[in-house]
Amino acid sequence: MAEKLEDTDPSSSLDDPRILRHVFYPRKVERHPTETAKEENRSKRIMISLPVDENVSIEGLGYLAGSSAPNLLFFHGNGETAYDYDDIGPLFANMGINFFVTDYRGYGTSGGSPTFSGMMKDAEEIFKKFTDLLNERRYTGNIFVMGRSLGSAPALELCRKFPDRIRGLIIESGFAHTYKLLIALGVDSRLLRPEEEASVSNLEKMKKVSLPVLVIHGEQDEVIPLSDGLDLYRVAATEDKELLLMPNAGHNTLLLYGLKEYLKAINSFVHRLSSPSP
Repeated sequence: MAEKLEDTDPSSSLDDPRILRHVFYPRKVERHPTETAKEENRSKRIMISLPVDENVSIEGLGYLAGSSAPNLLFFHGNGETAYDYDDIGPLFANMGINFFVTDYRGYGTSGGSPTFSGMMKDAEEIFKKFTDLLNERRYTGNIFVMGRSLGSAPALELCRKFPDRIRGLIIESGFAHTYKLLIALGVDSRLLRPEEEASVSNLEKMKKVSLPVLVIHGEQDEVIPLSDGLDLYRVAATEDKELLLMPNAGHNTLLLYGLKEYLKAINSFVHRLSSPSP
């Protein structure tokens, strides 16, 4: 049976296969049971499966700090999978943050095939199932959403749809100008509809985000220019916003050049907003 996707989302205008082949690079992996994780991480890691459609589940991993710890839902970058965070996830748990990373359709061990509209529709279902999971486990901490690169799009979408249920937003190496990025990736500009640009623009969505925001970007980013990160920070509709720039880091080398600063900024941001008001 074919996957069911609503065609009402403006992002469906980007579902043309001639566009998708330049954007999504799904990578499948074998499922790695918790027993195969490093011994020191086994007690902290859980496998999660979130049904998003009749025949499709999105899978991922959770790294647990405790029932009262803040909860961070992370959308990873293109070409990555949840299992790529098997070394990073425990670092968040050690900082007292429950870290959950999910894949996209066709990535990792998740079913289906990736599309723009599917990614945005799934984000909403993932968030609903994620909050159900927290309730089932009686996890009471605040919810934060983080998106890296491609993941900045679903992260921003969730902050637009659920501003009252999310405590803060973190954007890592995020793009602001969707059409400019697509063209840079090789998409023929004639396939893009000018009248739809504003509705799929991360920049326009960020203008409506009044939640606390942390923007992280590498100054030497060769995929998404530093100017995109600066633009997202500039237009965020909140006075509570922070900016972390990595002087020597490219798109995929943030952790190589500044792991300590990266973790410190996220830890400070999340725990500051999770502390009881004086």
